[in-house]
Amino acid sequence: MIRLGIIGTNWITDQFIRAALATGQYSLNAVYSRTMETAQQFAQKYHVTHCFDSLDAMAASGEVDAVYIASPNSLHAVQARVFLNHQIHVIGEKPLASNLAEVEDLIVLAQQQGVVLFEAMKTPYTPNFDVIKQSLPKLGRLRKVSFSYCQYSSRYAKYLQGENPNTFNPAFSNGSLMDIGIYPLSAAISLFGEPNSMTAQGVRLDSGVDAHGTLVLHYRDFDVTISHSKVSDGYIPSEIQGEQGTLLIDFISECHGVHLHRRGEPAVNLTVEQDENAMVYEAAEFACLVQSKQSEHAGLTRTHIVSAIITQAREIMGVRYPADDL
Repeated sequence: MIRLGIIGTNWITDQFIRAALATGQYSLNAVYSRTMETAQQFAQKYHVTHCFDSLDAMAASGEVDAVYIASPNSLHAVQARVFLNHQIHVIGEKPLASNLAEVEDLIVLAQQQGVVLFEAMKTPYTPNFDVIKQSLPKLGRLRKVSFSYCQYSSRYAKYLQGENPNTFNPAFSNGSLMDIGIYPLSAAISLFGEPNSMTAQGVRLDSGVDAHGTLVLHYRDFDVTISHSKVSDGYIPSEIQGEQGTLLIDFISECHGVHLHRRGEPAVNLTVEQDENAMVYEAAEFACLVQSKQSEHAGLTRTHIVSAIITQAREIMGVRYPADDL
């Protein structure tokens, strides 16, 4: 069993813990929060006795083999370094870090220490994503790809009322592309690899982060258009178009449904059953890497490419974070 520690006590942490325990590969062994009271309150739900309000103390405790980081984006890299330096495996919520420089630094450190560094990006590990990969040859030569993830943020109303929630605060390395655009972007890189070039545009809020935008990844025979927004809702499926057929994908971040439309043939529902908690699949993949001690893996290659694209796209959009100046 992998003894798991967690950093962060929000809803996404609960969801990951349920996913990790469901795999049968983990035991939850430690909880960190900025205050001991919060750590203890959260730990009680899972009958965990090892609680910490110091990252260094948790890393040096000998109580954890791996740590899940679900703090604000701007803290991911700093906190990951603490545990990597103690040869503790790290699964960090997406985005793994604030920019490409931080990602590259973490990759080097993890490989030096001989431990697994992994971005908690659920999309590529879901069963229906595998269906998509296996179905690409049925489409013929690819011509057009359109991925969309647009979701009105529950915090946007507070922002409009003059508050400054973390979601729209550049101090926390947030924004539409970093928070939700990263899902369709990661899906595209997982399917098609690194593009030849890219273009980007976005609309910035007065706070300095992007409210919504569009990425276009340019490949030899086709483009991938990625639409993302935190200030509007989208309902259209994503599409992969080829000369012989098209795949329709419902909710690209979790791939809830996959339908194949081949020219001159009836539509086929290719959807397979998935766990309601799609984080189960990333948790299982991380466990497999930890148990096989694979510090170099395909997920890191994807994370590196995605981070490079996002960092470049932010430069184009004029979105800068304090972490960029460190």
